[in-house]
Amino acid sequence: MPLKRSLRCTTIAAAILAAGFLALCARPAVSDGLAPSPNREGDPHLIRIISSLPRTGSARQQTDTIVNGIKMALQEANDRVDDFKIDYQDRDDATASAGEWTPELETSNAKAAAADRDCMVYIGPYNSGAAKISMPILNEATLDSVTTGLLMISPSNTTPGLTKKNPYDSREPGVYRPTGKINYVRVVPTDDLQGPLGADWAKQMGAKRVFVLDDQEVYGQGLAQMFAQRCDDIGLTVIGYDSVDAHELEFRSLMTRIKFLHPDLIYFGGTTETKGGQLAKDMVAVGIDAKLMVPDGCMEQGFIESAGAENLNNRCFVTFGGLPSEAFETGDRAFDEKHKEQKQFVDHYKQQFGHLPEAYAVYGYEAAKVALEAIHRAGKKDRAAIIAACLAIKDFHGALGTWSFETDKNGDPTGDTTLHRLSGNVVRGGKFEFVKTLGD
Repeated sequence: MPLKRSLRCTTIAAAILAAGFLALCARPAVSDGLAPSPNREGDPHLIRIISSLPRTGSARQQTDTIVNGIKMALQEANDRVDDFKIDYQDRDDATASAGEWTPELETSNAKAAAADRDCMVYIGPYNSGAAKISMPILNEATLDSVTTGLLMISPSNTTPGLTKKNPYDSREPGVYRPTGKINYVRVVPTDDLQGPLGADWAKQMGAKRVFVLDDQEVYGQGLAQMFAQRCDDIGLTVIGYDSVDAHELEFRSLMTRIKFLHPDLIYFGGTTETKGGQLAKDMVAVGIDAKLMVPDGCMEQGFIESAGAENLNNRCFVTFGGLPSEAFETGDRAFDEKHKEQKQFVDHYKQQFGHLPEAYAVYGYEAAKVALEAIHRAGKKDRAAIIAACLAIKDFHGALGTWSFETDKNGDPTGDTTLHRLSGNVVRGGKFEFVKTLGD
């Protein structure tokens, strides 16, 4: 998912960062007890899992359900793996003033986890831009002058370059692996599938002229570029391409310019955080009658609320890496049986929390299940052993079905999932409705 804000290298910022880090290490843990001191001896019978997600701002509704999914997995295991007690800490990498994740907090969370002798797994981050910051930190995690690495499991990062070679940036993914070893995995399909499949779906819906927008962030820009490239490949005409500044309050002048180009569909590579809802609102306000397509970064109730449900009804289409919870509300027994593991998760979630989970909740649950499985397979409190055990997972029976972590043509692990299923969804009646699977 998305990238935010550049670091400000000023004396004031440095002081704030230092103070923030000290406060982070001293503040109470979300679970229980106090956050660990990096210098104390670890508890041989305790393993800590730390998540780093934007718990403040527009992504809060989504991350609430991701954290609920993590907690469900831990509760099912009675917070234990073999002889180890599992302690979970829910950390925030966002601020109220920013309304989204910040590089300073993601850095602090990663450094605190790396220095914590009890921490064996880091679940997160939510945003792909945040991952670019914490991945090298946790790849070089060190205890007692020995580089151990720390297992990262993301429930939501979809930018391909985190794990795959990037034809536009030869540094990726190596720049995130300074030790040359892999410690990062993700349980979601990547955007090199989502962008092109979105273009295919647009063509299937009859679009011929499309205008493409991105939010200038890692996630959104990559998606928009892949969508536009696929349009060229399949004969859709890209009548324009532009970027938006998420700090702007509104985009009516941009939408007025687009209106006179008469698009059939506008594609936005971005998220709720980077003003996807405001773009939709302004599109309708200036009288554009085209369809709108957005990616999974907008697959959250906050997007509908910020846009206004009436502005999206039957005209906003959303691609998502996997099957959303709404897919299991259709009453299609054959479909439910085919995806019975995820159906069971959705039913249990509704029973426990009284509402449908947001789209990424199942990935939070799956990430935690993978963490527990890796700890069990390793059989010891050892970061390197837990990383190796995780990368070796094959035919894992989880809420997403049966899947494995991929290996490349040389048999080396990539950190990516073998699951490549995506879905197409529409906003109708103030909520998301599942339409079809894409690429299944």
